[in-house]
Amino acid sequence: MQQSNLHRFHIPVMGLAFTIDSPLKVARFGISSVVSIVEDKLVEMMRKHYYTLHNLNYTPITAQEPDARSRRITDYLNLLNDLVKKQVDQLKQSAFEAGSEIVKYFEMLPDSNALKQAYQNFQKTSSPAEKKSLENHLRSSIIAGSIDVNIMTKVDRDSDAVTALKGYADSDLRNSSIIFSAGLNPRLFNFLGTSNAFELNEQGAFDKKIVIKVSDYRSALIQGKYLAKKGRWVSEFRIESGLNCGGHAFATDGILLGPILEEFKEKRQELTASLFEIFNQSRLQQKKQVLSVPPPIQFSVQGGIGTAAEDAFLHSFYEMDSTGWGTPFLLVPEATTVDKETLALLCKARERDLSLSKSSPLGVRFHYLKGTSSDKERRSRIEKNNPGSPCTEKHLAFNTEFTEEPICTASKKYQRLKLEQLKTLGLPEAEYKRQTTEVLDKECLCVGLSNSAAINYEQTFVNKLDAVTICPGPNIVNFSKLVSLQTMTDHIYGRTDIVTNPGRPHMFIAELHLYIDFLKEKIQEDKTAGFFVKNQPYYRDFLNNLYKGIRYYLNLPPASIQYAEQFQKDLQLAELELDCINLQF
Repeated sequence: MQQSNLHRFHIPVMGLAFTIDSPLKVARFGISSVVSIVEDKLVEMMRKHYYTLHNLNYTPITAQEPDARSRRITDYLNLLNDLVKKQVDQLKQSAFEAGSEIVKYFEMLPDSNALKQAYQNFQKTSSPAEKKSLENHLRSSIIAGSIDVNIMTKVDRDSDAVTALKGYADSDLRNSSIIFSAGLNPRLFNFLGTSNAFELNEQGAFDKKIVIKVSDYRSALIQGKYLAKKGRWVSEFRIESGLNCGGHAFATDGILLGPILEEFKEKRQELTASLFEIFNQSRLQQKKQVLSVPPPIQFSVQGGIGTAAEDAFLHSFYEMDSTGWGTPFLLVPEATTVDKETLALLCKARERDLSLSKSSPLGVRFHYLKGTSSDKERRSRIEKNNPGSPCTEKHLAFNTEFTEEPICTASKKYQRLKLEQLKTLGLPEAEYKRQTTEVLDKECLCVGLSNSAAINYEQTFVNKLDAVTICPGPNIVNFSKLVSLQTMTDHIYGRTDIVTNPGRPHMFIAELHLYIDFLKEKIQEDKTAGFFVKNQPYYRDFLNNLYKGIRYYLNLPPASIQYAEQFQKDLQLAELELDCINLQF
């Protein structure tokens, strides 16, 4: 299926369930979205739901069957692909009348798009011949958004990530992308080099493109080179804020998003050239035809974008090809899958309801909404002196501190053993309390991030476990009502404004304060644990990077920043806060 580049934004992966079927909701309107494929039991549940819903013959793929994990994923992606094709065919046949899907398709396009302008001319013209010609042009130009998939590279116990990748590689998807997040995984990337699914096709393009999610330029260069040596081309670098995003947060050492984007802007040609040279050398060694020009590389950004002005700035000033809008789409039931109880919590969420937690068993900081059914369940177990979760999925079972076989740090078994150990160490009271809290904060994500789909579609994911975890970015506090897909798209393109927090700071300011808070917390923790002196060089580098970021922002052209005067004031106040930290520590 031909992929749409008509829209200037995409919907990133969110959790496990929240975008598990987003392509069926948005792809027919030309909007691209990303499906997580790491949890194959969830994928199998969705297979059952959609085969049954569309009166198709559902044949279970049981976990005991050979290659079950990758086969489940392949079949689900093929099912999504087939259903979206049917949706697009139906949309093309619908009438140009108020409320129809074909009208919705064109009305949601950005006003600057040539196809949108053709649609507006179609509406205005009174000439029957011109109207018919434009109608034929519009119908034939309709293309779907891409069905992209995400694999978190750290989730690779027993080659989980590799088998998920195989499932994607074997699928019928075309003009689609595999997105890798959380860093370089040699085993996973080596598999890419052996799979023909990621080769150039006869037209010199990629049916399945490789996208790497990165937090800085250096990461893009390292991972891009690694893959180029394997004869694999990275078609997009998806730049993500280290802290101002949902889900797992991979903080930089205080290097802010603006300076990171500036480096990509300055070096994008240099990056392309260096990767192309290695890529061609690899092709030569593999006795494949070398290319005369490099395949295109796109650059996109996501993390905390909240207004049309910010979105337009990222496109125009930093020359981004696309922007990722994640967290706001959690409040768009037409686009994502969130149960009603959790939706109500998201609508009411304020800063006090969110935390950059340590609840992930991966040991990576994790944005967390308090008060969910999963949070309540975890606290109830602690109160009953029965902490930890049953570990049914084992995707995050990596810890071998107490056992030969890896177990999950959110599991009952690990938490019991760890808490018993802490009692014997003779730690100072403050440190004992800190470490105990850190153990008890861990939460089962495999089930918690999957259950929303199970609840919405009245399916069972794991018997007697129905609590939901959700991981919105801090940006959720600026949106507090459910909206339609068309309204959210209108907001992104500046045709309406749905921000409900009048005091919302610029996305760069919000990220800056997240980094300042992160640094203060890190210093306090290290003081309690006795690592303060040892880690002083780290604090110094972190502070210097934040100061550099502030100076960079102060030198941005005022005309390019919405509410530039307030932006400058916010920067000066942040610099004063850094001065206080510097003096204090």
